[in-house]
Amino acid sequence: MEDDCRPLLGPDPTGESPSHRGSAGSLDIRTKRPFYVEPRNIVSDDPQERISAEAAILNSRVHYYSRLTGSSDTMLSPPNHVIPTAEEMYVYSPLGTAFKVPDSEQAAKNPSIVTIFAIWNTMMGTSILSIPWGIKQAGFTLGIIILIFTGLLMLYCCYIVIKSPKAIRGVDTSSWEFPDVCRFYFGKLGQWSSLVFSMVSLVGAMVVYWVLMSNFLYNTGQFIYNHAHNVSTSDSEYGTNGSDRVICPYPKTHPGRNDSMTSLCGSSSANDSSGSSFDHYWSKTSTIPLYLIILLLPLLCFRSASFFARFTFFGTISVIYLIVLVTIKASHLGFHLEFHWFGPSQFYVPEFRLFFPQLTGVLTLAFFIHNCIITLMKSNKNQENNVRDLSLAYLLVGGTYMYVGVLIFAAFPSPPLSKDCIEPNFLDNFPSSDVMVFVARVFLLFQMITVYPLLGYLVRVQIMGQLFGNHYPGFIHILVLNILIVGAGVLMSMFYPNIGSIIRFSGAICGLALVFLLPALVHMFSQREQGRLTWQSAFFHSFLIVLGVANLMAQFFM
Repeated sequence: MEDDCRPLLGPDPTGESPSHRGSAGSLDIRTKRPFYVEPRNIVSDDPQERISAEAAILNSRVHYYSRLTGSSDTMLSPPNHVIPTAEEMYVYSPLGTAFKVPDSEQAAKNPSIVTIFAIWNTMMGTSILSIPWGIKQAGFTLGIIILIFTGLLMLYCCYIVIKSPKAIRGVDTSSWEFPDVCRFYFGKLGQWSSLVFSMVSLVGAMVVYWVLMSNFLYNTGQFIYNHAHNVSTSDSEYGTNGSDRVICPYPKTHPGRNDSMTSLCGSSSANDSSGSSFDHYWSKTSTIPLYLIILLLPLLCFRSASFFARFTFFGTISVIYLIVLVTIKASHLGFHLEFHWFGPSQFYVPEFRLFFPQLTGVLTLAFFIHNCIITLMKSNKNQENNVRDLSLAYLLVGGTYMYVGVLIFAAFPSPPLSKDCIEPNFLDNFPSSDVMVFVARVFLLFQMITVYPLLGYLVRVQIMGQLFGNHYPGFIHILVLNILIVGAGVLMSMFYPNIGSIIRFSGAICGLALVFLLPALVHMFSQREQGRLTWQSAFFHSFLIVLGVANLMAQFFM
């Protein structure tokens, strides 16, 4: 009671300066006076119990002091005796319930193995479906070389991003992300550049998701309809026979090209030739992209995406199932390889092709994690192992891409089919009647339906936070943003449904800024400030920037 009667602006009898009692974490543990809360009134798992009157009064006092405290006025900071110890902190709701606050320092730390697989799970995305197509575009031998080389370059640039906050001296960078580092070196231009190109990667991923969801939903409905009506697939379909049937949906495609427009025309003609009402209302490019609006647009408008975050484990299950599927298909089909180094062949592609930039564009997005790697690495228990764990994660990711890409390319039955028949989504090379592929499509469809709102939430948080300073400025703002994002996905699904081209363009665009340009510039600026910049380092990192520019420019000539 003596402390309660002391004037708020009076001198502190302990002689403690105000700067040492601005927060609970900076207080000496001996000066704290723990408050008593009845154990039966502390909530652990049951949210229906009530807190005691003493705890409610103490909570009100803390709120009273916090309202008096200004952002720059430490004289009115809550006194020591009203701040509980870390073990006694609870979150109080207006309804009178209390929830124990866990020790975030311990709860957030993960061992190295968890960190490695978290990076692997985050990096594994829709790009894995296009890796066999990318290897086909580059040639088998050149494709393997490019995959290894690109993975090493991306790993080095990611290493630069991790080290960039620690290279800044005299500033507390413990809570910084890479956009903060860019703002430190390049001002608002650097911050907005990193934000814009990060949006390109996120929106590009959402467009790819919409195309793939349309694809998976179409084939899933086609499978169910055929089985319900005992409809068998046409024997005239250009493909192999046997238990593991492989098809070439568009056999007249021009070798080496994107095949996007041919694919669209072939899909449309296939839908129109049937004439049935089901084919009329269940079209991959005409109706399915519109049906998805009814499901996904309301989900994007949710204020919080925490509900969908619970289903992220489906991503791991989907990738594991894809690996199992590829292994089984390859074991049944066997390997079909012939090496023609430069000259064309009827059934095989050359080992070195001029279309290799299409693979580099896909791999830039496939290995892209640079905009969130600092956040992932902060949760690593042993910070001294960050470089080792990052390298192992990239090795695991590269091994997964190599395994899927090489097996699908090698097992593709040539003859009778040409390797040029490999589609940007390799699942399209299997008929809709294939049960194992049907299960894979269902898994991936459900995963993407749950991940799509999460991607939209990330876009909303970054854009609205920068423009309005509020993650949810209003329902109309969010609705307009979501309509623009959904509209981009619908238009691409209807008029340019080629995920290979979408992935390579978005990967090359965001890779230019967030993988090559900004990390290289940050590294050179940091070395120059420390007096350690050599001409060899300047030449190498300038060469990285040239590679990023060349990678983007080459996409327009493929």
